[in-house]
Amino acid sequence: MMQMARNLTDSEGGALHAKKYLIIDRDTKYTEQFRRLIRDDGTKVIRLPPRSPNLNAYAERFVRSIKNECLDRMIFVGQASLRRAVSEYVSHYHRERNHQGLDNRLLHAPARVPVDSGVIGCRGRLGGTLNFYYHKAA
Repeated sequence: MMQMARNLTDSEGGALHAKKYLIIDRDTKYTEQFRRLIRDDGTKVIRLPPRSPNLNAYAERFVRSIKNECLDRMIFVGQASLRRAVSEYVSHYHRERNHQGLDNRLLHAPARVPVDSGVIGCRGRLGGTLNFYYHKAA
């Protein structure tokens, strides 16, 4: 866990480098030592109140989505394969996955192609675990 905290705050590309806040729940995996390492790097750690899952609803929903749509369907042979799967899923989530909360639209929609073009393409990720279907430009 401490190595994870060091990786998060790494000055050469850690996920929390130059971030102001980290919002966490009260899970026991976020030890005082972990929180101290994050704080020492200049990120303020905000702990949610006990028994308040709705305050972290977006994060909880993302965790549920990545587990159901990706992680539960794969067997990992090391940290590198897990990191690749998470990276591919995050790209899929932000660029190719429809979101019901946005009326089944994409977060970052590409240029629109006329629907009557007839040719449909498929972009697969992680060996076909994640697929994105789209109309090809004529």
